[in-house]
Amino acid sequence: MLKLSFRYDQTSARLEVDGLPDISLGHSEETIGIISSWTLQLVGSPELSGKRVHLESMMAAVLPYARHRLSGVKRAFGDEHQPVSISPNESGHKLLLRSSQKGVKPLTVHLDDAELTDLVRCLDALRLDIRVKVSWQIPSYRPLHHKDIADRVPFARRFTAALIGISAFVSVAAIGLLIPIPEGSDLSPIEARLTMPTRKL
Repeated sequence: MLKLSFRYDQTSARLEVDGLPDISLGHSEETIGIISSWTLQLVGSPELSGKRVHLESMMAAVLPYARHRLSGVKRAFGDEHQPVSISPNESGHKLLLRSSQKGVKPLTVHLDDAELTDLVRCLDALRLDIRVKVSWQIPSYRPLHHKDIADRVPFARRFTAALIGISAFVSVAAIGLLIPIPEGSDLSPIEARLTMPTRKL
């Protein structure tokens, strides 16, 4: 059976996936249903390679991370128990890859915004390629949590509208208290103001 190889190119990233059709599912000879290996080349970094589980882990970390960054939320994805994790740093983004082989130290790749964009485009191109019929085990897109959105709004801006409203109410109430009450009235100050005659023009 002929091995298939599909490549996805961007300016600073190149992702190549090798695999075979899954005959048990009736795939055509030009369809990858079983991923045997993959390689990723990032400008200025060593070539990365691995199995399907590592590629899925990269998708599960990088894609939601990029989505949150587009919404202004700085949050790390992936933990020390997963093959791939990504987090923000001062110079951009830190991609950490952990090998499944013993004795191999984790590899750190630093990405700027353009390189992260190219990586996301390569992963999306693979994920949406109709020639690759693989059920990716990655989290589905969900709306951002209210806490994530609230945390990116400065504390002062969150309460500005409320403070302006309270200040306006207090100011109007203070001005109302300065209006003189007619002498000899048995009404309370509030009732007197409510029953004051109006002048027609």
